[in-house]
Amino acid sequence: MHTLLIHISNEEPILAEVEELPAAEAQVLYCMNPRRRDGKELHYILSEVQTIILPWHRINFIEIMPSGEEEEIVSAFID
Repeated sequence: MHTLLIHISNEEPILAEVEELPAAEAQVLYCMNPRRRDGKELHYILSEVQTIILPWHRINFIEIMPSGEEEEIVSAFID
């Protein structure tokens, strides 16, 4: 599971999870548990919705958030 910070055209970035990172030929991005960066609900999505599909033409770029395991590994090498 990967947590992404998705920058959508003309919207605030949203956090969501994906099972796998999208393939280069993907036309859409399937996201689970969409929410604002502060964890609050998105005003334009119903509260009971758990998965959304975003078309690539609406996405400016995506940041892959570090997992807890990656943070531990990186911090082990920092003096």
